[in-house]
Amino acid sequence: MEPPTHPPFNVERREVDERDSRVANRQDWDRYADEYQATHGQFLGDIGFVWGPEGYTEAEARILGPLTGRRALEVGCGASQCSRWLIGQGATAVGLDLSFRQLQHSRRIDDATGIPVPTVQGTATSLPFQDSSFDIVFSSFGALQFVRDLAETIAEVARVLRPGGRFGFSITHPTRWMFPDDPGEDGLLASQSYWDRTPYVEVDEATGEVSYVEHHRTLGDWVDLLAGHDFRIVRLDEPQWPLGHDRVWGGWSGVRGQFTPGTAIIAADLDPR
Repeated sequence: MEPPTHPPFNVERREVDERDSRVANRQDWDRYADEYQATHGQFLGDIGFVWGPEGYTEAEARILGPLTGRRALEVGCGASQCSRWLIGQGATAVGLDLSFRQLQHSRRIDDATGIPVPTVQGTATSLPFQDSSFDIVFSSFGALQFVRDLAETIAEVARVLRPGGRFGFSITHPTRWMFPDDPGEDGLLASQSYWDRTPYVEVDEATGEVSYVEHHRTLGDWVDLLAGHDFRIVRLDEPQWPLGHDRVWGGWSGVRGQFTPGTAIIAADLDPR
């Protein structure tokens, strides 16, 4: 059986509200999940924690701090590969994802590995957990750039974290928005303003409906959002593309990665007061 392909689409730059972003991205990830896991599953590992296309792992980075005995929530868990790795390090973990099909892949890998991860279908703007439920909340390229009302998400993360808890996440590096989504040399020419925060939108040619939305914030925006919800940034990693790493993932590649960062990884601690 051939993996599914995305329907033909037109690219626009325009505002899209939270509801329409959520509907479009849920449907897109349900449609794309099989292809995503088939293409990237071996690279991610059934029990593996990779922060981005560079292959930078949590074992190397230690973004999340001590893990033994900690309770963690993975936001945008996909097939829960990262959560399984945390469980292997002595943590307990719960996964949340917008896509039902991605969570079906999580169940498949649960059965294959014998390491089940409890998961729930939901949105990052309304986390279905009690206050101070977790020591760690994290998201590995999983959710945050698809959220329009990001302040609500950061507030929700602060609510479910215990005081002093760690929030760690990776996103497309904000400077990448200046360049075309092209892994070759044509992708090295800046073509739009870093400060243009207008979302990237794909519109289905056949139906005219929004089928994918990605939102952009500058590094300064992230600092303001985190500080405004009582977080203190303790790490900012910008992993360089490793020499000899020949993977191409969308606009990420060795050609691009030798000149400009593709991923930003941020660790922030919630004020313990």
